Amino acid sequence: MNRRLRLVLGVGAALVVGVALWEGYKAVGDPDGTVLFGARVLPRTDDAAMPHVWTILSRFGEPELAGGDPIWLVVLQACLFTLRSVAIGFVAGGLIGLLLAVLMQRLRVVERGLLPYVILSQTVPLIALAPVIAGWGGRLSIGTYPWQPWMSVTVIAMYLAFFPVAVGMLRGLQSPAPIAEELMRSYAAGWWQTLVKLRLPASTPYLFPALRLAAAAAVVGAVVGEISTGTRGGVGRLVIEYSREATTDPAKVFTAMIGAAALGLAVAGVVGLSEFLVGQRRVRA
Repeated sequence: MNRRLRLVLGVGAALVVGVALWEGYKAVGDPDGTVLFGARVLPRTDDAAMPHVWTILSRFGEPELAGGDPIWLVVLQACLFTLRSVAIGFVAGGLIGLLLAVLMQRLRVVERGLLPYVILSQTVPLIALAPVIAGWGGRLSIGTYPWQPWMSVTVIAMYLAFFPVAVGMLRGLQSPAPIAEELMRSYAAGWWQTLVKLRLPASTPYLFPALRLAAAAAVVGAVVGEISTGTRGGVGRLVIEYSREATTDPAKVFTAMIGAAALGLAVAGVVGLSEFLVGQRRVRA
């Protein structure tokens, strides 16, 4: 109970500090931004670039367009649309990462040959990769079902999600002490039994942090994928559409950004809740 209370208080304190820093800089900062050696190092503080926090929050209750739905509902619907790509990409990426980790742990030659390419895969810029995936997807179909734009976004989310799981699980599967492995061999346990009885339980402290990173990466991949591929309906596309109105309605842009951030926190929160439930079950056992 105390741990959960500290967590809630910590989140609340972080929000208060963030708001205080935002409003504090807006109060004392230069309206034209802070310039150092001819380059702007801090943003402008006028209302067009940095609306007040209460202005942004009040915008959620106003209609998106004249006579339309309130903007909180539009942002929520966009986040739910993006959540589909995030969920599928996260699950698929997690499974791929888990399988790669097991394979690399099982065969040393695979780890030496594959791990550098797993790491190298994350150096490819998403802004360049997303159009390629969308172009390839446009030529594919699943049976009689044509490839949908959201599927390209899912592939991008999966691409970012598999890496933390693969690296984290590999470290976790390799974490048991040599004496524990020798004990399993003394019991005549095979590789599969050792994996299930020793390595997987030992990898739990590494698995859930990796899953949290994967969840956040899947959200980033989905949002960037929607922006890069022009997929309509998601919060990424909403950021682009609202950015076009930044001059006349700057607070509107931040509503979409807050929605994307809230989606990432929600997905990471689900993973954290799963970790808590698994921990409680292990304590009872």
